Amino acid sequence: MALHPVTQKIAELTGSEVVASRPLHGGCVADVSQMELQDGRKVVVKQGGEANLAIEGAMLAYFGSHSPIPCPAVLHADPTLLIMDFIENDGHVNGQVQRDLANLLAEQHQVTQKQFGLSFNTLIGGLDQPNHPRNNWVEFFRDHRLLYMADQATRYGRLPTPLFSRIETLAAKLGDLLPSGDAPSLLHGDLWGGNILCHKGKIAGLVDPAIYYGDREIELAFGTLFGDLTPAFFDRYGEISPIQPGFFEERRDLYNLYPLLVHVRLFGGSYVGSVDRILTRFGV
Repeated sequence: MALHPVTQKIAELTGSEVVASRPLHGGCVADVSQMELQDGRKVVVKQGGEANLAIEGAMLAYFGSHSPIPCPAVLHADPTLLIMDFIENDGHVNGQVQRDLANLLAEQHQVTQKQFGLSFNTLIGGLDQPNHPRNNWVEFFRDHRLLYMADQATRYGRLPTPLFSRIETLAAKLGDLLPSGDAPSLLHGDLWGGNILCHKGKIAGLVDPAIYYGDREIELAFGTLFGDLTPAFFDRYGEISPIQPGFFEERRDLYNLYPLLVHVRLFGGSYVGSVDRILTRFGV
């Protein structure tokens, strides 16, 4: 009997046939499965969806060659199919794991380049993420993150036009609210609990990157949006790489407008209210 094209491709890549398959949770932009091979290895397969999986493969390859944090090795990537190694994950994120992540992320944030952005555009949650290089962080964040995603959410009918106008007002003030002196740091770009894999008290890897070079504070802010980075993380991270005053009090909320707008574009609903509350807090 002929093999399914995907299982045949896996057999060609790995030299071992697929003997079992089960769906994995968390695939909001594609169907995700874990497949077990005859020789005992496991792979993860993403198929279909609207996102270009070749870009996800390119992001994983870049992250894997530049970050000290492990990520799945890519076995195959094209626009509709991504095959990568499986990383064991016990899901037990304790204080030890938080401190290990702090050590690794502080090291990753020392990976820099001259400009903010990246040599290719990337994806976040399956959505386009422009990375046209800029020398100025405030301009990059304003144009390629805040205003870009607000515009996308408005065009899609998820963000009310009056809120978009308020975001434009805030964007004009960012130069007075955000520092611009830090070097561009390599960012995972989508650092929340579902993308953090751990095993036996250590970080096993990060998945689903949305990479670019930016101010490290936007990464740290994103990690607090759903409470995934705890005081144990920040205590250790701050020992290695001190966080400047005002981050927790103000800049965290400003930076989290971007992932909130991503969620508005994808889901709408209560995330619109979260955007409204931050805008109100900053008087717009």
